[in-house]
Amino acid sequence: MSYTLKPGQKAIDFRLPATDGREYSLSDFDKYPYLVLFFTCNHCPYVTGSDEVTRATAEKFRDRGVVFAGINSNSENTYEEDSFPNMVRRMKQHNFPWKYLHDREQTVVKAYGGLRTPHFFVFNAERILVYTGRGVDSPRDISRMTVNDLDRALEELTSGREISVPVTNPIGCNIKWEGMNAKWMPPEACDLV
Repeated sequence: MSYTLKPGQKAIDFRLPATDGREYSLSDFDKYPYLVLFFTCNHCPYVTGSDEVTRATAEKFRDRGVVFAGINSNSENTYEEDSFPNMVRRMKQHNFPWKYLHDREQTVVKAYGGLRTPHFFVFNAERILVYTGRGVDSPRDISRMTVNDLDRALEELTSGREISVPVTNPIGCNIKWEGMNAKWMPPEACDLV
């Protein structure tokens, strides 16, 4: 079995607290035909550099039944800026159109095999993975962006078409693991393509 969830596999359930004071599990998103889960954080320049592109994509597809949920799995002990109070502040400041969930124990990122921030996972109505990887090809500097892979995958999904590119390599900062230095990655984690 590979480290990262592959297209064709089912979404894995979770129960995580969010910045809005509630807890969410997979079933809380059942009323939406399509679900985008993405591993993100507060500090990574690849996240902050592409936040507004992600916002535009979330807003563009909201009326087509797509819901987004961001998950911060970074250890606040490795990177204090990624603490839950800082998540709450960030959401108040930016008012992103998604739920922002905290995976403090890092169980969800391990279950999904999230590699970097940001790392996107797109699920169809049956909660089968149809796309995983990057959002765009230049998340740190969107002025150099030439491809929006997430937008393309959602356009194809919501139009009933086959996903033409179901896997790309996520581009961003690695997940900050509890008890490890900031550059560490699990040895079984590798590029997707």
